[in-house]
Formats: sequence, C-alpha cells, structure tokens
Amino acid sequence: MKTVKFAGKHILRKMKVIQNPSVVNERHLRLNDLYKTHPEKAWITDTAEVLGEHLDDPFRTTVTMNTELKVPFKIGVHRAVGGDHDYPNPGDMLCATLASCMESTTRMIANRYNIKLKKTRVKVSAFVDVRGTLRLNMETPVEFQSMHIDFNLESDDLDTKGLKMLVNAVKKSCIIYQTLKKGLPINIDYRN
Repeated sequence: MKTVKFAGKHILRKMKVIQNPSVVNERHLRLNDLYKTHPEKAWITDTAEVLGEHLDDPFRTTVTMNTELKVPFKIGVHRAVGGDHDYPNPGDMLCATLASCMESTTRMIANRYNIKLKKTRVKVSAFVDVRGTLRLNMETPVEFQSMHIDFNLESDDLDTKGLKMLVNAVKKSCIIYQTLKKGLPINIDYRN
C-alpha cells in the first residue's frame, strides 16, 4: 500500500535506518547542526518596502521585496474600493504569499521523502466585505472574513490517504499558513 510505504519511510528515516539522497534533506541536516549549536542563527527577517513615489497617484505604487534582492512589484488598488484594478492589489499579494508558501513547502516535503509529484496546484481565495474599510458600516470588520485554499496534488507514490497526510504535513510546516491561521501581534513605529 502506498500510504504505508510513505509512513514506513518516515519511520525508518526517524530511526536513521535508510539514507535519503534528497537535496532538501541534505540541506536540512546541515542547518539542523548549525541551529543546534547556534540557535540565534535560526532567526531571519523577511522584508518588503514601499518608497512613496508619484504620490499624486492614489491608486498605484511599487513594493520592493527583499532587502538583499530588491525585487520591484507594481501594486494597484481594487475596484471595489475605488481603484482601477490594473495591477495586483494587496489582497492578491496576501493570497499569492500563502499559495506560494504552501506550494513550495509541498515541494520540499515531497523531495525530502522521495515523493514524485506529477501535479501541484494551490489556489488561495480571500473574502472580504469592503464596507468596513470604506467606513460605510461600522459593524463590518476591516479584515478578510475568511480564506479558502484549493489544494490539488497528484503523485503515483501516494494514494488519497497518503496525499492527505502530505497536505497535513504541509499545513504544519508552512510558515505563512500557520501565521495567518493563528494571527500575530503587529507593532507599528510612527515617525515623521
């Protein structure tokens, strides 16, 4: 049974009975050693920055992702709040962040356990009532009320139960999913 094969490999790896030639496993083993001796090195900071340019345009800006790589990405405002919807909006970016983290986590876990993926598709949708942000209804929360993940995976190595186990492992390991699911405090420093 394919599910048993997956679970069996996992148990054997835990017992260090078999070696995994996975590039992910190889890198994780090196990082495990590093983080055990230097736990402070496990702390990282991801960044994005918007430098206000063309401030006369209230509907478009550019966000630069990653301080080191400085990757620019144009952002627009959704038509539901008066924008032109000519570029992805921050809600789209939130969905993209979750979808990309879920999919890349899936690839890494599959690689680590020698699971050959035939297909991956992660579609994230976020649902919001914009009356709150437009201050039309003070009882409407200014937040996404819910999100939905449409996860489609195919692998000849796993049956339906095994794929469900893989998705559960992804949910437990995906930083963005866990952050959004639990929420987190956000501190704001204001300077003029």
